[in-house]
Amino acid sequence: MQLSEHRYNTVSSIAGPLLFVQGVMQARIGEVVRIQSPEGKVLDGEVLEINGDTVMLEVYGITQGLDIKGTSVVFTDSVKRAPLSRDMIGRVFNGAFKPIDGLPPLFPETWAPVTGYPINPSARARPVEFIETGVSVIDGLNTLVKGQKLPVFSCSGLPSKEVVAAILRNARIMGREASSQERDRIRQAGDFVVVFAALGLTFYEYAFYETVLREMRSGFVAFVNMADEPVMERLLTPRFALTAAEYLAFERGMDVLVIITDMTNYCDALREVSTAREELPGRRGYPGYMYSDLASLYERAGRIRQQKGSVTMLPVVTMPEDDITHPIPDLTGYITEGQIVLSRSLHQKGIFPPVDVLPSLSRLMQRGIGKGHTREDHRAVSNLLYKYYAKGRDLRRLEAIVGRDGMTDKDKQMLDFADSFEGEFVHQGGARRSVFETLDIGLDILKRFKLEE
Repeated sequence: MQLSEHRYNTVSSIAGPLLFVQGVMQARIGEVVRIQSPEGKVLDGEVLEINGDTVMLEVYGITQGLDIKGTSVVFTDSVKRAPLSRDMIGRVFNGAFKPIDGLPPLFPETWAPVTGYPINPSARARPVEFIETGVSVIDGLNTLVKGQKLPVFSCSGLPSKEVVAAILRNARIMGREASSQERDRIRQAGDFVVVFAALGLTFYEYAFYETVLREMRSGFVAFVNMADEPVMERLLTPRFALTAAEYLAFERGMDVLVIITDMTNYCDALREVSTAREELPGRRGYPGYMYSDLASLYERAGRIRQQKGSVTMLPVVTMPEDDITHPIPDLTGYITEGQIVLSRSLHQKGIFPPVDVLPSLSRLMQRGIGKGHTREDHRAVSNLLYKYYAKGRDLRRLEAIVGRDGMTDKDKQMLDFADSFEGEFVHQGGARRSVFETLDIGLDILKRFKLEE
C-alpha cells in the first residue's frame, strides 16, 4: 500500500554524507527521501539503516549548508528509480542521470529501480556468441562473448583509458562472415550499443572521453561522474548504467556492452561511506561486504533463455601499488570470468595495447570461437601462439643468465618468435583489426618461424 509522504524536522546529527533523523514512525531500507536545507535547496537521499525510531540517511550531494535545526526531511515511500527510454542512446548523463550534453531533457517511457531485477539462475543462457573488440590480443587470445564479465586489470600510469577508448570505438557484434561494413551497419541500426560509465574522472580524463564520444556520435549511452562530485553519486553511477543496459537488452532486445572505469574509484567511495558509518573495516580498510556489493553489480551481466538481448560487462580496475592480490582485483577475480592484465614492461617497450598475454584469461572463450562463431582454425592458432610465446618468455630468463651466444638455435628461434609476437600481434597502435585479420597475422608469424602444425 502506498503511504503518504511524511515530513520530519528532527535531524539529530550530520556526519559527512550521512544524516540522522529521530522520531521516524514509517521508513524502509532503500526508501528515497528529499532533504530541504534552510535556504530552500533540495537534495535527494536514501534510507541506509533503521535503528528503532532513528534513521540513517545517505545524502546524494554535498551536505555543506545543512544544519540540524533548519533542515527538514520528507520520506517518499519509493525506491530510487531510473528514467528509461530508447532515446537514451547517443546521450551523455551525469552520475545522477541528468543530461550534461546540452540536448533537450529525456522523456522516459518507463521507470525501473536502480537495484535491477535479479536473473533467475535457471533462466540464464550460456554466453556463446562472439563480440569483436577490434583488439587482437583480446579477440584472438582472450575472446569476449555475450553475457560475460571480463575485467581489465591496469596499473597506475598505464594507458587504460586509451584501451577503453579503442574498445568504445571499435566493439562490434558480427555474424560469422560479416564484413566490416556490415558490422558497422549492425551497430548503427541499434542492435548493439555500448553503455559507458566513468567514475571519479579528472577534468583531463573527462576531456579525453568527451572527444571519443563526440567522434562516435551514436551507438552509446554515457554516464560521467567527476572526481569533485558527491561520493554518493559515484556509488549510484554504475547502477544507473546497468539499469539502462538491462532495459535496452531485455526490453528492447539489444546486445549491450557495459564498460565501467574505474572500479577502484567506486570501491574507494564505498570505503569512505563505510568509514563515515563507523563500520568495522576489513582488508585494507575496505568494508567486509565489498564482495557482495561488487557481486550485486557484476552479476547483472548475462543472457536470458529464449529472449533476445544480452548484457556483457568490461569493468576496469586500477590495481593499487601494482598488486593483483589487493582486495579490489582479488574480489573482482572471484566474481568474474577471467581478466585482461596490462603490463608495465610492455608499455615501456612502446607496445599498445600493453596486454600481458600469459596472466590474461577468458574462461568462456572456447564457447565463442571456432566454426559458426569466428573461424574454424581459431582454437588451433590461439593454442599455438600461447604455447610458443610461453616458451619464448621462459627462455628470456635463461638468456639473462647465459647470454644469447650460449643458447641453442632452437632457443634463439623461440626468443625471436616472442619478440615478433609482441611487436606484430600484440602491438597494433591505434589501428582496428577484425578477428580475421588477427588470425591471419598469427598464422603468418607461425609460418615464418616454421612453427605451424
